[in-house]
Amino acid sequence: MADPLTQPVIETPRLLLRPHRLSDFHEWRAMFLDEGTRRFLSSPLPSEEESWNRLLRYIGHWSALGYGLFGVFDRADGRFLGDVGLADFHRGLGAEFDRCPEVAWIMAAAAHGHGYATEAARAAHDWFARTHGPQRTVAIIDPDNHPSLRLAARMGYHPTGECTYRNAACVMLARPATAAMA
Repeated sequence: MADPLTQPVIETPRLLLRPHRLSDFHEWRAMFLDEGTRRFLSSPLPSEEESWNRLLRYIGHWSALGYGLFGVFDRADGRFLGDVGLADFHRGLGAEFDRCPEVAWIMAAAAHGHGYATEAARAAHDWFARTHGPQRTVAIIDPDNHPSLRLAARMGYHPTGECTYRNAACVMLARPATAAMA
């Protein structure tokens, strides 16, 4: 297991970002069970076992790759707000997509509309570029998820095509290594 003392912790004015821990499981799973949060996810409602395995996959990214999704927490009260970061999901969407780090974000319903996702996504992108060097990154987003598409545009992502992932339509996006964030 990676040494928790060497894993990155990012502080922004309002947020703390850190790799997930097993102790995050119940708050993290509650986010995925909320219908308001789930409405744009292509995966079915996860069982407790599937949720546990997904959290272990998130934790494993850090050990295997040195990057992954951060848990996002409110600095003022420690409340869990969501996930933001870059990962390697091996989605099978083609070499132009799968060979690049993929950005992902999901915020708990109570965190929507406060700018937390933008603050966290900027911090995660900045950390990734400093730590792993500037790289082309990609994303897939439900075409009806307008808040996520706006966030992607602010982060410098541009549509590159469409795909079907887990029987759901998605917009494929990419961000060049030199992209500036708005």
